[in-house]
Amino acid sequence: MNHTLLISALLATLSLAACDRPTVVTVPAAPVAVPGPAGAQGETGSQGATGYQGETGSQGATGFQGNEGIQGETGQSGDGTTVIVVPAEAAAPAN
Repeated sequence: MNHTLLISALLATLSLAACDRPTVVTVPAAPVAVPGPAGAQGETGSQGATGYQGETGSQGATGFQGNEGIQGETGQSGDGTTVIVVPAEAAAPAN
């Protein structure tokens, strides 16, 4: 008798849990605006008045050329050593 009551309670709990389905809510799509037909073309604008043309400015004077600098001494030749600089590795992105 005790086992029958326990099994019945367990089956009732499982059957009620199986019937509980979440509600699906569908959101309506946003309306899309469709342009209507083109309207009539407006009148052409009036032509503006012609203004006075200004005079051209005068040409500036040419500047003087600077003096030539002093020539430096020739450097000494190297010892044949080549230095290669390797860029640092990029750090891994943090999650």
